[in-house]
Amino acid sequence: MSILVLFLVGAAVGVTTVLFGFGGGFVTVPIILFVDAARGPDALRIAIATSALVMLVNAVVATSATRRSVLAHLRGRRSLFVLLALGGAVGGVGALFVPDVVPRWGFVAYIGITVVDLLLRPGFLSWRGAERRPKTPSGRPLPDGWGIPIGGIASFLGVGGSVMTVPMMRRSGMDMSVATSLANPLTVAIAVPAMLVASAFGSAVASAPGLVGTVDVVSALALLAGAIPVIVLLRRRPPRIPDAVHSWAYLALLVVAATAVAVTG
Repeated sequence: MSILVLFLVGAAVGVTTVLFGFGGGFVTVPIILFVDAARGPDALRIAIATSALVMLVNAVVATSATRRSVLAHLRGRRSLFVLLALGGAVGGVGALFVPDVVPRWGFVAYIGITVVDLLLRPGFLSWRGAERRPKTPSGRPLPDGWGIPIGGIASFLGVGGSVMTVPMMRRSGMDMSVATSLANPLTVAIAVPAMLVASAFGSAVASAPGLVGTVDVVSALALLAGAIPVIVLLRRRPPRIPDAVHSWAYLALLVVAATAVAVTG
């Protein structure tokens, strides 16, 4: 796959980062899996590690451009961030040493279960749960105790955590625009330890030219070159999307990502 194609995919990743809180995992894992398919069983580990780097940088850029009034929802949540990071480290280690079929089909199953949940359980799609969803956020939509499982699953599969955090925040009463914006700083907490693990220990699992640990550096840079300008632009001039359309688009993107990984497998 050419650098130009990766650059264009990166631009699409920039859009998903801003609009859906996906720092890149749901797009980059299938793409890097395709790019590095020739590396055999190591391809998925490389995809997950590269995704962690792309997600980290994109999430940092998006967070830095997010309004402080929005980020205030996470004020005082140090314990949650610590537990997300701990889970991210554990999941990152696990991804290095399990058979590649486990995270590959775990990715598909994880998204499939989430899609069914979002469709059937009230509170995410506005037309299904508007009457039950509180009009204003209440309590703590993300209890601290969820930090380790969210971080662990997200880094193990290379998905960033937004597929769990966005629906939980949405069901607490947040608009999609707020929930997806808050997913970015939460992704940073998960992606930092996952990337460090992949960089420090990945070379013992997969070693080849162009890799740092299990990170495909060239592909990651091409994706980031396309993503970062788009993130900055959309944060400065955010599009106005009806809440119901926003939630359905989120759901559709999950289906596309799961299908791409299943087909590549």
